Amino acid sequence: MKNMIWALSLTAVLAGCASGVKLDDVPVVDKSGAGVTPSGAGAQSGNASGATQSGVTPVDLSGSSSVATGPASGRIVYFDFDSYAVMPSDQAIIETNARYLKADKTRRAVVEGHTDERGGREYNLALGQKRSESVRRALGLLGVADSQLEAVSFGKEKPAVQGSDEAAMAKNRRAEISYR
Repeated sequence: MKNMIWALSLTAVLAGCASGVKLDDVPVVDKSGAGVTPSGAGAQSGNASGATQSGVTPVDLSGSSSVATGPASGRIVYFDFDSYAVMPSDQAIIETNARYLKADKTRRAVVEGHTDERGGREYNLALGQKRSESVRRALGLLGVADSQLEAVSFGKEKPAVQGSDEAAMAKNRRAEISYR
């Protein structure tokens, strides 16, 4: 009887520790740019005419939007391997973008940090964030308001150049200044 109770309690403990979450599965990301049609009752809401509408704002892809393009001299700052220090050779790019942002306080920019393919996902996201924060701080030191800047990281998820050679990886270790 003791063995039966012992076996049942051990089974109950092991069943309680089991999880249906698959930690090793990587989530699927749609990078094709194709639209996904939402389904289910929570995705759409009805209006007075009985038609359904999505809560998603359409995007203008015609190029006729009034989004600022930024200065023509450059918006990409490159970094050495495993580094987030802004190199003196890229200081002119930082200064030009700072002047552009200071000229109009309503302009907004996002500094996007990127890495090459070496390293794990979490490490590269952290390094990309350090790179974007480094450029954001450099712009801030030149007088750009914090409210005009946002720093984000894409890690190794959006390479500028495909390839595993050093030239391709050097182009992927970057921070891009995008204007909104």
